[in-house]
Amino acid sequence: MTTFLLRLWVYVRPYRARLFFGLLCGILYALSNGALILVIKTVVNLLFGGGPVSFHEEVAKAPSFLQPALNRLIEALPALQSPESKLGLLLVIASVPAVMFVRSLSAYLNIYLLNWAAMRAVADLRTKLFAHLQNLSLGFFIQARTGDLISRITNDTHALQAILGTSVGTMVKDPITVLVLLGILLSQQTVLTLVSMIVLPVCLVPINIYSRKARKSARQMQGHISELTSLMHEAFTGNRIIKAYNLESTVVAEFRETTKKYIGQLMRVLRANEIPSQLTEFLGAVGVALVMAYVLFFTDRSQTTPGDFVSFVLAIVVMYQPIKALTRLHNQLHQAAASSQRVFELLQTTSTVQEPASPQPLKAAGAEIRFESIDFDYGDKPVLRGIDFTVEPGQMVALVGSSGSGKTTVANLLLRFYDPQRGAVRIGGTDIRTVSLRDLRDQIALVAQETILFNDTIRHNIALGRPGASDADIEAAARHAYAHDFILQKPGGYNAVVGEKGAALSMGQRQRLTIARAILKNAPILVLDEATSALDAESERAVQAALEELMRGRTTICIAHRLSTVQRADRIIVLDAGRIVESGTHSELLRRQGAYYRLHQLST
Repeated sequence: MTTFLLRLWVYVRPYRARLFFGLLCGILYALSNGALILVIKTVVNLLFGGGPVSFHEEVAKAPSFLQPALNRLIEALPALQSPESKLGLLLVIASVPAVMFVRSLSAYLNIYLLNWAAMRAVADLRTKLFAHLQNLSLGFFIQARTGDLISRITNDTHALQAILGTSVGTMVKDPITVLVLLGILLSQQTVLTLVSMIVLPVCLVPINIYSRKARKSARQMQGHISELTSLMHEAFTGNRIIKAYNLESTVVAEFRETTKKYIGQLMRVLRANEIPSQLTEFLGAVGVALVMAYVLFFTDRSQTTPGDFVSFVLAIVVMYQPIKALTRLHNQLHQAAASSQRVFELLQTTSTVQEPASPQPLKAAGAEIRFESIDFDYGDKPVLRGIDFTVEPGQMVALVGSSGSGKTTVANLLLRFYDPQRGAVRIGGTDIRTVSLRDLRDQIALVAQETILFNDTIRHNIALGRPGASDADIEAAARHAYAHDFILQKPGGYNAVVGEKGAALSMGQRQRLTIARAILKNAPILVLDEATSALDAESERAVQAALEELMRGRTTICIAHRLSTVQRADRIIVLDAGRIVESGTHSELLRRQGAYYRLHQLST
């Protein structure tokens, strides 16, 4: 638990001024509870004490550390010096709302300031977690579930916000409230206080029993929330397949079952929180009843004033409320610790692709690309073995082969989405592992097989290639990608929103926008990973012409299944089972009648 709180302190520390002021307000709130009890006791004694009561006599019953200040107040206000003074009594009565005002104001500031600090601390934690995830390697995202990551950033951190905003205040103000009220009770009614405290040890039994259950259920509950988020993400993004295969009832049944598990754990946590707190409240009433019974049988009631008894019972009732909150706090801390463990596990995840300590500058324009003795595995699965080839400056090299032969992996290594287990990728003689990732990727434009568009305008999606580009540059890039005409046909033109993942566009239109993005980037190295695979024959010819113009003077690696798109390549490399089996021009490879010839025959 100490480790958990220390981890949170790192994020709270920038807001410690407001946090501490909020805690001070909580302490003031706790002290005002004691002051309220004393004021009510004084008012009741003055009103129902059976005759005139001196204000000095009431002050004599107050805690010793308060008596000097109260006596000076009486001396300063003549109305308080006479027992018969109704004005003095009215002043004492007016102190009840005055104390309540201080109590209410301090309670508000305590809650507001603690939640202010908590929200900003958790926002910082969420931002750090999101940034950390963005910088992890592609291999992490292949294995991770998107819904689980969303759940950890949102739901798990929300539990931490609750602990900071509510429970930290409880840890400070409620124990002080209990101690203040207990001190007042012991100073004025020692025996009765000890009688009422007989039931207190019994309260600890259910707290200890249910805290273990809450700790176990809290972690399982967060896991079920993660499952629900993942299920919803997959259902919404894969809705087309769900409808096509009539899987609605299957998905709903799975959602219902996961929700049932979540509710089961949630109810266990609820029971673990509420049973001890309600038992504490009940035992508090038992303590009050014991006091009343003790007064009935063992004390001289004539020696106890109405105010003394009323304040005693009121203090007992008020004191058991913070005790009840403290019973919940124990379980809340364990729930927050379970959530924080999932969050900090992600923060401790390291990327397999590390930034170099002292990055070297990279100049990719006019530089060759060399793959030297590359071996690469996905986990235990070998993907590439002994890959050796060079792409000369301004040359177009095509990678072809059957699915799973390793073509896209080669492009991923060039972009440093992964690092090879053996060998090196060099640009102009510089090992790309010695170059900063930003510098490397700034000099490579990628058009991937999977078209990624964001739920924003067409203009914004193209401008991602070069943030800050002018409208004229964006339009020129769209013309080169043969996208300008269909863009103008959309309502709003370049300001039309494409929908989530480009849902408002056809596959061919999406692909042309990603090509326009790459054209706008104007990088010296171009990677085309099935760039024209989603286009019809007419669009493919048009875009291919634009790409050939774009590739002129640039070093290009083109990955393709359709061999018609690579026939003009300066060099074609044929991959099979992660190895280079052939290399040459289109005509040379056809004459050899080897692997490329067989692929060509299958595609015609």
